[in-house]
Amino acid sequence: MARAIVYTELGTPDVLRLVDIPDPVAGAGEVVVRIEAAGVNPLDAKLRRGLRPGPPITVPRRVGFDGAGVVESLGADVTGFQIGDRVAIRDTVGTYATHLAVPVERLDALPDAVTAAEGAALGIPIGTAYQCVRSLGVGSGDTLLVHAGSGAVGQAAIQFAVAAGATVIATASPARHDLVRELGAIPVAYGDGLADRVRAAVDGDVTVALDCIGTDEAIEVSKLLVADPTRIATIVRGPDAADLGIRAFSGGSPDPLTAEQLAWRAEAVGIAISGLATGDFQVELAAELPLADAAEAHRTIEAHAAGGKITLIP
Repeated sequence: MARAIVYTELGTPDVLRLVDIPDPVAGAGEVVVRIEAAGVNPLDAKLRRGLRPGPPITVPRRVGFDGAGVVESLGADVTGFQIGDRVAIRDTVGTYATHLAVPVERLDALPDAVTAAEGAALGIPIGTAYQCVRSLGVGSGDTLLVHAGSGAVGQAAIQFAVAAGATVIATASPARHDLVRELGAIPVAYGDGLADRVRAAVDGDVTVALDCIGTDEAIEVSKLLVADPTRIATIVRGPDAADLGIRAFSGGSPDPLTAEQLAWRAEAVGIAISGLATGDFQVELAAELPLADAAEAHRTIEAHAAGGKITLIP
């Protein structure tokens, strides 16, 4: 039988359990993927705790949205994929598992030059970063301020913005400044005097800001430095973004993403895979843990101690 991580009540990481499940069967337009790595995202933990609203739990709830693996079987009407193909999975519930049925439109081919862990690290953070950069119209002549630039979304946003021709300033702890600099951004430290440090880092005005951390400091400094509030966005403070006078993309926002924004998120994974294969894009990987250690993975991300993307290995 297949195995998967589930929970039947909201709570601490201890509610996560590894259980046997029926072997998935590919429906029309689906393939069954043998999971080789599942990406662990902060959203997974927020949903488990109930910090993001969801329906009542009536059956064991599956966990995870991102993953990578090998196609094991094909459903009817599947084209473009064959048994044995390596794939990355995005936006599909239940990737913390040994096997999963996945609609083909949520798969991207994974070349041999890209590892399973890298493929599993892409969906949510890379899709979010690319969509934010596109939605904010970041391009040549812009100066973008990214709050939490050393996080998974922040790192990707830096790379997409630099590729678009923007100057990027990124907040990070001093220990992470070399990483941020390597990605092409100008690092600045958090804390008192942040606005002055940002002003001193570049000539001219900051024209765009992306909040990936949700602190009052990030919001206040963004509003102080960016003249146009429609070019300030948060991916964390969605519920109160409207009251703050800024934009929100997911992050608990009551406003759904548009069809175009969802398309950008899907497009981003293929772009990142191509960049990883050529060495023009990078993701920071942290620990690879056994699937049974999903609770430990959640404790680590909730403590903000991962230092990169944690993946679970069935």
